[in-house]
Amino acid sequence: MAMPITRDAVLSALSRIIEPDLKKDIVALDLVRDIRLEGDTIHVSVEVSNPAMHSRKRMEEAVVFNVKQALGQELSVLVTVNPLSGARANVRKVLPGVKHIVAIASGKGGVGKSTITANLAAGLAARGLRVGLIDADIYGPSMPLMFDVVHEKPGTRERDGKHWIVPVESYGVKLLSIGFFAQTDQAIVWRGPMATKALEQMIKDVDWGELDLMLIDLPPGTGDIHLSLVQAVPLTGAIIVSTPQPVALIDARKGVGMFRLPSVNVPVLGIVENMAWFTPVELPENKYFIFGKGGAKALAEELKVPFLGEVPLIQSVREAGDVGRPAVLQGDTPAAAPFRHLCAMVSDSVLKAIPA
Repeated sequence: MAMPITRDAVLSALSRIIEPDLKKDIVALDLVRDIRLEGDTIHVSVEVSNPAMHSRKRMEEAVVFNVKQALGQELSVLVTVNPLSGARANVRKVLPGVKHIVAIASGKGGVGKSTITANLAAGLAARGLRVGLIDADIYGPSMPLMFDVVHEKPGTRERDGKHWIVPVESYGVKLLSIGFFAQTDQAIVWRGPMATKALEQMIKDVDWGELDLMLIDLPPGTGDIHLSLVQAVPLTGAIIVSTPQPVALIDARKGVGMFRLPSVNVPVLGIVENMAWFTPVELPENKYFIFGKGGAKALAEELKVPFLGEVPLIQSVREAGDVGRPAVLQGDTPAAAPFRHLCAMVSDSVLKAIPA
């Protein structure tokens, strides 16, 4: 008996088709771009990695065969097959199972970029997303401490005749950091080419599997690591972290400008204002604007960039990072609330608005 004709039924039929070059089914690879049902006619649009005509023809035949076999031979199945192009083509070659890759950047050090990244990763994983995190802050890796995995080491796995690094997992996040390969008191003294080579290995030589989102915690500034990242993998976008302090905003503006350069051309998904105010434990209703008020929000409005939220300066956030349990996981607390709002903004407002 044929299955009812629904979008999910069509996807189920298409999931039996393996993309010949990428070795996974076309649904898992997110190569099904459109499905439209019009009576007994089903319109399907898919992509393939090989632009050659014979490859596209084989894919068309596979779609027609599998849909008719599952839903009925009397159906009319109209197929459009396009080659992967631009950023989507590159990302499928480098990280074939990752839907979105987002860099977390700051023009200036000390603004809490890694704290924002750690809580964003853990919070999005808690919301059910499959999350990976690359600690690309080569000279100051902090994610092993923030995720309580300082003494963990990545594993290895052999697949398709190649040895792959297996990331460490903590709080539902797949994590890799240069900190796993150095002693905690060992200074990493590398020139630019060595640092960029390490970043490239953390992207290309790791078995990341299927992920909804990859976060990359960049070092401060606008240097070799940033340019190498853009060359190594096409980013979905970047999030800029700043405090409201004018001296931090100067560098945040430079960070936005870097991603907007024609040679870089990465969308800025939003700005986060960290350390927006200080609230002491004994006076939970009070707000002290130590670093100024609303500076990052004003910058976002000026640059026409989405403002993703404010995170206050709370002692328990620092304590949570130091003991390796991100504050976003603390439950219904003042420390967790702003991070949960940030996670909701990124998940619901940003990622869902961007095609995979």
